[in-house]
Amino acid sequence: MSDQTAQTRVAKAQEAAADSAATMVPVRIAGIDAVLTKKTVAPSRSAPKWEIDARDRVRSAIRRYAKPLATLIARDANEAETRLLVTDFLCEGLGYDKYEDLTMEYQVKGEFADYGVRIDKQLVAFIEVKRCNQKLDLRHLRQVQMYAVNEGVEWMILTNGQAWQVYHLTGGLPVVVDLALEVDLLGEDPRSAKADALFYLSRNALKKRLIHEVWKSRAATSPKALAQALLSEGVLEAIRKEVRRQTSHNAEPKDLARILREEVLRPEALA
Repeated sequence: MSDQTAQTRVAKAQEAAADSAATMVPVRIAGIDAVLTKKTVAPSRSAPKWEIDARDRVRSAIRRYAKPLATLIARDANEAETRLLVTDFLCEGLGYDKYEDLTMEYQVKGEFADYGVRIDKQLVAFIEVKRCNQKLDLRHLRQVQMYAVNEGVEWMILTNGQAWQVYHLTGGLPVVVDLALEVDLLGEDPRSAKADALFYLSRNALKKRLIHEVWKSRAATSPKALAQALLSEGVLEAIRKEVRRQTSHNAEPKDLARILREEVLRPEALA
């Protein structure tokens, strides 16, 4: 066999395998050693049983508590009644033990948080509950933030039964508070989407710190983080070069930063 013929056969064999993703394996063609691409399929990995059970439990609880929650809202139930529903949801839906994991009226320097959440005797979060028809706002966040700062706790949860907001607190001067996730139990999102979000608030998921990845991802792409990236020296220099390429105008980075702050970016992203 001529060298040209052998090379042609190898080329055709390689072309036939070109679209496969790949592990390189040796094959032999007409006495010539060659390397082809062999398609490999990664083995499917099902979620561990505890996770499947936790997600199913959350999904069932969302369905089960939708009607009682709507009833409380319709009759403008008070905070104590809302707290009863929240307690049941925490236990039946999110897997917390009422006696081992939840401390109601947790005292913090003369004030009382609605719930202190312990996992394996370690205080990991505070929960503040408002009555079902009260809209959650910055005042409520500052209230639970005070508890978290005083006790060195990084997770804060606000809820009125319908809306659930989970915040992460990073200590320092000043402290940094990031919204990690937000769920509306009666909102228009599919039940599966609500369950997927609230799963990270379940006891076992919180114990395994899975919610940290959710927080890090959201914090990295928050308006404030992106605003800081846009105003960084490297990005401003890249913008200056692109403006010069498009318009021949050589703007100063400080002028670009001023325009971005005053005319492009929202004030809340700069706070």
